[in-house]
Amino acid sequence: MSTSASKPHLAARLILGLIFFVFGLNGFFGFIPMPPLPEQAGAFMGALIQSGYLFTFVKVVEVLVGAMFLTGIQVPFALLLITPIAINIFLFHLVLVGPGTIGMSVLILGLIAYLAWFHRQRYRSIFSS
Repeated sequence: MSTSASKPHLAARLILGLIFFVFGLNGFFGFIPMPPLPEQAGAFMGALIQSGYLFTFVKVVEVLVGAMFLTGIQVPFALLLITPIAINIFLFHLVLVGPGTIGMSVLILGLIAYLAWFHRQRYRSIFSS
């Protein structure tokens, strides 16, 4: 890995790690106040919480993946785990909250795409027949 490639890779990995680790923990401890949600978005979040497991599962995955990004452990696997969650975060904001709130999710998807491209050799066997 060249020095020029390692700095952006490290920055992307650490930014994603901080985002998922902090917002994952926030799901348990509520130290960052959440703004009020539109009715449909609030109903959706309420359903996730009322399920008794799904919201907790997503937040546990976010915390674990955030820690994996921060430590650099199994980054390609962490990307596979977090991508469906990140896509749903993007769609949640686009469809239920409003397009004006998708900035952070676009950043997240962009960083995930960059890291996936950086690690593309590790995914070769998944896409070969």
